[in-house]
Amino acid sequence: MPHPFQCRCGALRGEITHTQHAVRAACYCRDCQAYAHVLGQGAQVLDANGGTEVVVTQAADVHLTQGRDQLACLSLSPRGLLRWYARCCDTPIANTPRDWRLPYVGMVHSCLHQPRPLEHAFPRVQMRVNTKGAHGTPPASSRVAGALRFLGTALRLFAARVRGTYRTTPFFDGQGQPVAAVHVVDRQALQAARARAAAVPH
Repeated sequence: MPHPFQCRCGALRGEITHTQHAVRAACYCRDCQAYAHVLGQGAQVLDANGGTEVVVTQAADVHLTQGRDQLACLSLSPRGLLRWYARCCDTPIANTPRDWRLPYVGMVHSCLHQPRPLEHAFPRVQMRVNTKGAHGTPPASSRVAGALRFLGTALRLFAARVRGTYRTTPFFDGQGQPVAAVHVVDRQALQAARARAAAVPH
């Protein structure tokens, strides 16, 4: 069953299909923590250990149904991940590589709780990554089960590249260019966000 997603104000909406193939994960890297604070969404996005939960899927399974004009994009560096959000209310939506031929999408949990709870389609966190960047000790998760599930997702991403289905994506146009201008966060703003991430207990 497709799982809906939307920004906080509801102007941008969509759904994830083939949810049975997706992986629910948590990332504790400094960049994900900084990103949440760049948007002023640290309290809404980060867990008590500074982790960001994402649902990992492929681009062809992400469908925007409303508010395409509200989709905005930033990056923390000229070569960093593309981090998509809703410009209307600064809700983080997804992270993608810059190369559309790698159709990985990490849907940020903050857009997945309404109108249906995240747990309906993705019951538990299956893997935790970059835990060295965590504040304190994050909950344990099965590395073997998570790795096996992620391997299945990786194989689907590889198949999408071979078959050309990576071209089906709401984040890039037919020439592989981002559908929204990419704003690279300036150094001063990034340093301030990193400082907030390091100082604020989550």
